[in-house]
Amino acid sequence: MDLGLTGRTAFVAASSQGLGYACARSLAREGAAVTLNGRDDDRLAAAADTLRAELGDVVVDHVAADLTTAAGRAAIVAHLPEVDVLVTNNAGPRPGSLDEWDAEALVGALQANAVPAVELMRAYLPGMRERGFGRVVNITSAMVKSPAADMGLSTSARAALTAISKSISLDVAPDGVTVNNLLPERIDTPRQEFMAQRLMTTHAIDRTEAFRRITATIPVGRLGTPEEFGDACAFLCSARAGYISGQNLQLDGGSYRGLV
Repeated sequence: MDLGLTGRTAFVAASSQGLGYACARSLAREGAAVTLNGRDDDRLAAAADTLRAELGDVVVDHVAADLTTAAGRAAIVAHLPEVDVLVTNNAGPRPGSLDEWDAEALVGALQANAVPAVELMRAYLPGMRERGFGRVVNITSAMVKSPAADMGLSTSARAALTAISKSISLDVAPDGVTVNNLLPERIDTPRQEFMAQRLMTTHAIDRTEAFRRITATIPVGRLGTPEEFGDACAFLCSARAGYISGQNLQLDGGSYRGLV
């Protein structure tokens, strides 16, 4: 299937590794000119080199900038004034409990996991609407629909992003622009290693047992692959997905127990 991404320009936030990198890889493979982002220029350059070596004749750029700051977002837009595809992403807050979730923690979660995405949409959506094509995909979390007791910061910040993205999607849809969210859970990335290490410490178990417990919660019986996640992102960003907007697509191996 030709996804119609050849020649399109894409920016992927927080993409030197993990889910952001997986999305960038799939977009580049499908012909988009991709700009990676992160705070470490050397790591970004290495990630870009890896994509070029693996995929061959692809266009991959990078911009080192902290997207949680106004200066960082301004640097991103100055480096890349227009995009056809925007994939927002950032590392999630640490697990915790109510006694830790004071005003500073709540604001910090919003500043990391909601504000940057909205500000980047504000920067790039006008151009998308004017050109009659645009795709926005926000990488949020399964916690938006299935909150865990210790993931309140992630749930609250990403639920806020989900709500405002739905509102935005209604406004931009007539101009050929879609806004959707990807809700990952249990994808084989460094984040899952962090969660496994946390289980090991909390329950005094080894790594094998920690991952056994994790995969036991997944109906398909395994972690998701970054490639599966990236390809789902590429499809939502494609010309073939123009009738999908304002949606939350879960990539969780069937773990979600609800109907909608």
